Amino acid sequence: MKLRYLVMVNHLIMKKNFFARVQDTTLTLGQPKVIDYLRDNDGSMQKDIANACCIEPASLTVVLNLMEKQGLIEKRMCNNNRKNLHIYLTDKGRALSDRVEEEFLALEKIMTEDFSKKEKEMFLASLEKVRKNLIKHNI
Repeated sequence: MKLRYLVMVNHLIMKKNFFARVQDTTLTLGQPKVIDYLRDNDGSMQKDIANACCIEPASLTVVLNLMEKQGLIEKRMCNNNRKNLHIYLTDKGRALSDRVEEEFLALEKIMTEDFSKKEKEMFLASLEKVRKNLIKHNI
């Protein structure tokens, strides 16, 4: 099979399975990766979240505004400057981040269940190389 097909179809299958697992939540497209990022980088600026999550800034604004309405995040100004907004998970957002982490870990276990430890390490290293190559070429 072609690499491009496998990458695309695996992404879609993972996304479908993830959202089936969290259908009892209010999570929408784009939110899980933002929550996952903020879990480890709480208080990040919007531009950093956009870069890390590969989301266009305008699209991220829409995602963050909905998350704020849902009570998952709060925006705080730094140095009384509206341009320096930092994004924090609320208690509700932190609780949901635990669920997101749990479901991602469960899916990762399923995806790599027949892998040896060495195969997992090599697979992650290869995916990291792919990511770096795409970034290097501004794709």
